[in-house]
Amino acid sequence: MSATTLAAEVSGGQQALTSVLFLTFVGVTLAITIWASRQTKTAADFYAGGRSFTGVQNGVAIGGDYMSAASFLGIAGIIALYGYDGFLYSIGFLVAWLVALLLVAELMRNSGKYTMGDVLAFRMRQRPVRAAAGVSTIVVSIFYLLAQMVGAGALVSLLLGVSSQTAKNLTIVAVGALMIFYVTVGGMKGTTYIQIIKALLLMTGATILTLMVMFKFGWNLSDLLGTAAEKSGKGDAFLKPGGRFGKDIVDAAGNPDTMATLYSKLDLISLGMALVLGTAGLPHILIRFYTVPTARAARKSVVWGIWIIGSFYLMTLALGFGAAALVGPEEIIAQDPAGNTAAPQLAREIGTDFFGTTGGTIMLAFIASVAFATILAVVAGLTLASSSSVAHDVYANYVHHGEAPEGQEVKVARISAFVIGAVAILLSIFAQKLNVAFLVALAFAVAASGNLPAILYSLFWKRFNTTGAVSAIYGGLLSAVVLVIFSPVVSGKPAVDGVIPSLVTDPSIDFHWFPLDNPGLVSIPLGFFFGWLGTVLSKEHNEYKAAELEVRSLTGVGMEEAATH
Repeated sequence: MSATTLAAEVSGGQQALTSVLFLTFVGVTLAITIWASRQTKTAADFYAGGRSFTGVQNGVAIGGDYMSAASFLGIAGIIALYGYDGFLYSIGFLVAWLVALLLVAELMRNSGKYTMGDVLAFRMRQRPVRAAAGVSTIVVSIFYLLAQMVGAGALVSLLLGVSSQTAKNLTIVAVGALMIFYVTVGGMKGTTYIQIIKALLLMTGATILTLMVMFKFGWNLSDLLGTAAEKSGKGDAFLKPGGRFGKDIVDAAGNPDTMATLYSKLDLISLGMALVLGTAGLPHILIRFYTVPTARAARKSVVWGIWIIGSFYLMTLALGFGAAALVGPEEIIAQDPAGNTAAPQLAREIGTDFFGTTGGTIMLAFIASVAFATILAVVAGLTLASSSSVAHDVYANYVHHGEAPEGQEVKVARISAFVIGAVAILLSIFAQKLNVAFLVALAFAVAASGNLPAILYSLFWKRFNTTGAVSAIYGGLLSAVVLVIFSPVVSGKPAVDGVIPSLVTDPSIDFHWFPLDNPGLVSIPLGFFFGWLGTVLSKEHNEYKAAELEVRSLTGVGMEEAATH
């Protein structure tokens, strides 16, 4: 099935079915949001859903928040195109989840109230630390929003047969408008229920596809992998490391390029560091632990989250290799050079094999709707995290020194969600041709380089102080941003299959001097270094507050008291 054939089918009979599924999902979630708005009366309701969710509900919602479009569409595509190396993303995201849980999740839930800034500012001077936390949260969230919304525009445009640039722009505006509505009207309650619905849909879709793929190959994983390797055109190399990362590179004359090979291997380490450590600094993931009433419920959330997320990333193995075996890399690349449509193409192919053309149309429409739901839920969570930080950290605690009226704070949060959403819509319209991997890598690098050092030092180093926290956040953030700007991701990458995989598409423009695609290997240690340096250069030290934070983080005593008021 060629790219043009798929587009023709999408714009024909499938268009109506896809539209119905999209509109059904949107209608259900809008109804839930309006219902949730009637339950949202206080700041605790808006920021943390009144801390009324059970461990099971929050665990499913965490899974929904964590499994983004990058997981569902991106990982399936990269496995289909690069085999073994693509599956490294699944492993990286899964291990990252465990790092977040073991190191920071419950401790932050016990120590904070609404945002990441609550924990960082607990034993520091409030204003400078909250300002830094707010800036970092907004930067990370905006870049994630760009990646998700650009993906939404491409996906919906393909499935609804939209081809004109104006129509694609309107698609992004529509997605952004829904995102703003969910957050401003429903708050955390509405967003959480949307996450739960999305997680159930995503797990259902992934499970159906996985079962159909395994049934197709007689439940024999070896047959699946063998067929995928054969159809890839790379043979056994498809199932071995080195297809994309850590490659041995040769120059134009065929001689080994020692430095390029070294950079390739260092880039693999750098990417791994960003993937594994970045999640523990993502604000929209961490705030989910504020939505449960007790530490016990938080731990129950963790158990459910692990099962859901772990199961999903195992299924990406069948999705990616299934797409390689049944669709083939050539057709995937013809449809989308980055492989982002591999999962919908797999759904169409295997649905046709089992149930004929109509079945293929239904499967493609269903999986596409699931992907759309995934994007919509994640952008809502990101917008909530960033608007909450603006209202709670910047407005209430930086501008008004913690004395802002609660009702006014929630009003500012809603206005912030509208403004941040509008900015994301505007940037996404201009970013449609940008490298989405660049945006995701930057978000992970910023989170791991700025937020994580400040969080870990705050929780585990008694000597840590205000200067150290501000230095860690700004130092890590600026290091990551600067290194990415001057990396091959922005300029200097040669064309692959006619596509230039960098932000600057003119090959004559090359201003990169940093050799790695991902800055994590350098910027993450720099974030920890700046945090240490700022701390030792300052004489500030509040031993009493450090001891209080330690007790509170380990026992949840302070949090339990806050939750009852």
